[in-house]
Amino acid sequence: MTRFANLKNLRSTEGSQIVEFAVSLPLLVVLVVGIFDFGAAFNLKQKIHNAALLAARTGASQTTRDLSLTGNCGTPDSVCAIRDTVANSLTAAKVNDCGLDSATGSSTGPLTWTFTANSGCPGTLTLTVNRGFLYTTTLVAPFEANYTIEGTRATVSYPYRWQFSSVIQLVTPSANYPGSSQIHSTATVPNLN
Repeated sequence: MTRFANLKNLRSTEGSQIVEFAVSLPLLVVLVVGIFDFGAAFNLKQKIHNAALLAARTGASQTTRDLSLTGNCGTPDSVCAIRDTVANSLTAAKVNDCGLDSATGSSTGPLTWTFTANSGCPGTLTLTVNRGFLYTTTLVAPFEANYTIEGTRATVSYPYRWQFSSVIQLVTPSANYPGSSQIHSTATVPNLN
């Protein structure tokens, strides 16, 4: 009789749900955190792109008469206004501006300035402004010609800290996922003057 009782216990499924849950929980957590993390990165990318677009629009409407002068932020005042536009746009979108609002720029080429800031961020925020960016466009009939246009190009590179890197180790302890990476966005607008 004892022998049949042991066989009956082996066929029982009590407790199997706990084992299945324990096996699937790490995968579920990784999946949910991954969805949340990539969604947050995509949302940040949209905010960074809006800031870059506002910067290019601001620069395109600024005068070019002051580009040989140095203003309060180490660059011409019109370029300082572009930096302030990006900082204000990020702040309004509830994104840390990494101290960009007080960053000093430096000239990195003809009509190009770069600002870097890393205060309170997992990496370095970089804003590059090119007030003399040349690009060619082809117009359609009746014009059908190539035109070279001078515009303002603003490039924002923002550091993003991934939460996924700490969670992936639940599934694979030896996994090495980058802790942070740069999210880039560039916008160009033809100069108005």
